[in-house]
Amino acid sequence: MPAKDFLDLEEKKNLQKALKEEERAEVRERILMFLLLNDGKTQREIAEFIGCSLKTVAPWCVHGDPNNLESLEDGRKNGNHKKATEEYINLLLKIVDEDPKELGYEFGRWTAARLAI
Repeated sequence: MPAKDFLDLEEKKNLQKALKEEERAEVRERILMFLLLNDGKTQREIAEFIGCSLKTVAPWCVHGDPNNLESLEDGRKNGNHKKATEEYINLLLKIVDEDPKELGYEFGRWTAARLAI
């Protein structure tokens, strides 16, 4: 955890300004995390104050850059995050039309859990 007052005056003012002007609540929350961390709060105290889990706070405190507000955006929301390929989806759709017993299974009905294996 960074030491108390790890932000210089200009960085702190920039974050305070961004906190007031940022429209996205999740980015404001992450800015607040840095300001509280700078005030000497622990990650656990920040999580309790904000009302979220330590698992939510910790990565942003470690990997976020208070000098780069773009680093406080959740990059996972951008782009296509499909894990299943088109080929897999087509195969799955074909299989669910089949009787599991005809494919050698002991059960007679597909469930999500059975298809996930």
